[in-house]
Amino acid sequence: MTNLTTLNNQQYRLAARPVGMPKQSDWSFTTETLRDIADGEIAVQTIYLSLDPAMRGWMNEGKSYIRPVAINEVMRAGGIGKVIASKSPKFAVGDYVSGGIGVQKYWVGAANDKTASFYKVDAALAPLAKYLNALGMPGMTAYFGLLDVGQPKAGETVVVSGAAGAVGQTVGQVAKQNGCRVVGIAGGKDKCDFVVNQLGFDACIDYKSGSVKDGLKEHCPDGVDIYFDNVGGEILDTVLTRINLKARIIICGAISQYNNTTPVKGPANYLSLLVNRARMEGIVVFDYIARYPEAVKQMGSWMAQGKFQTREDIVQGIENFPDTLMMLFEGKNFGKLILQVSEE
Repeated sequence: MTNLTTLNNQQYRLAARPVGMPKQSDWSFTTETLRDIADGEIAVQTIYLSLDPAMRGWMNEGKSYIRPVAINEVMRAGGIGKVIASKSPKFAVGDYVSGGIGVQKYWVGAANDKTASFYKVDAALAPLAKYLNALGMPGMTAYFGLLDVGQPKAGETVVVSGAAGAVGQTVGQVAKQNGCRVVGIAGGKDKCDFVVNQLGFDACIDYKSGSVKDGLKEHCPDGVDIYFDNVGGEILDTVLTRINLKARIIICGAISQYNNTTPVKGPANYLSLLVNRARMEGIVVFDYIARYPEAVKQMGSWMAQGKFQTREDIVQGIENFPDTLMMLFEGKNFGKLILQVSEE
């Protein structure tokens, strides 16, 4: 077993609550020596960290679906790691695990820690990075958000914003597997080409080069039955003008609003919900933890059959965490954004 006291743990801690876009002074970069583990504990070396838009909300003080990250606390993040020391029958040295590692090189604590919620992943079934994409929290969000909240039916038109991102790429492919027509919204020609040519969407609207309203008229001539919203703001408002009777709008995120210094902009066209007897409902993935295995089994099967694609955007080095996180809010990532901390 590794001598833990010879290892230094580098960590990013929340130093201040951001106002608008997070900046370097909102973080403190600390180093501390690891301690030995006690009975029932494990030590995990971080390999990959998942960087997600939800992290911006976790930095804010106030009531939400999960408590905010405390000042001076290690920044919350899901990740994949390798067990390097164990005094628990639950995990053995060498096991790959997924859970709430946080933005740090190592995690040490009880094997049954409810906050970390570690579970084993099989590196032989899929590359480890996939467990932070379609086989991880973004994929679970997309799968259950679309199927349980959206309840798609074959032949319906599904629109998804942030279509080239981690959640969006999975939403569209799950919808296609369920016989739907799928139209994505993404920023830039490369992303739109990827969504159509690699992921199999029927069309993709480039919000950077044209009008979303015109794109919806062209690609959704019969209206929108399901809208999976990852961005909020003006795009949500525009889609609401095109929804059909009994449409379902799944609210997953609102990345366009997360760094506002003014109040969040709500949908001005919400009366379209009344006129169309439509439904708008939120999805929080933690509600579905007990059902993760069914989604992993189904999407893993599609992957094995070549029916399902994923794309990861991997940046190297824990020291690059602040700048890498900002890629999410600047639209610079192409696929699921992952920070690689150590070698597999």
